[in-house]
Amino acid sequence: MLLELDLLSFQSRLRLSQSAGKHFVYDPIRRKDIVLTPEELLRQMVLLYLLEHKNYPANRIRVEIGIELNGMKKRCDIVIYDPELRPWLLLECKSPKVSLNQATFEQAARYNLQLQAPFLAITNGLATYCAGLDFEGQSFQYLPELPEYLT
Repeated sequence: MLLELDLLSFQSRLRLSQSAGKHFVYDPIRRKDIVLTPEELLRQMVLLYLLEHKNYPANRIRVEIGIELNGMKKRCDIVIYDPELRPWLLLECKSPKVSLNQATFEQAARYNLQLQAPFLAITNGLATYCAGLDFEGQSFQYLPELPEYLT
């Protein structure tokens, strides 16, 4: 089920800068300037969406969480933790040039094998999908929107 997220409406609120010929965007979670790439631009718009539209607490969001998968180091783009600090939502951001398909979702699902977050989402800015996962039943269900944060 395709989600309708108006991520571009957050682009004007990004804090952009330039230094030594490089472009940067301020990351409110990591609290520092990050080199601007298409994927980073999207990640920052997603973060603003999560913070300002969904009201997810900033202190429960982590960016580029390192995991090990089959002996290789990988990074999860965005992980939101529940009030007990357990992974709750894994959100992977892809370049707008990357189409979202079954392989994209499976990559995010492999990352989530270690984290076991009950919600999984992928976006390329043009399309966004979110699923609720049932680990015991080994099934998932696409959701019509990102889940509301538990308080």
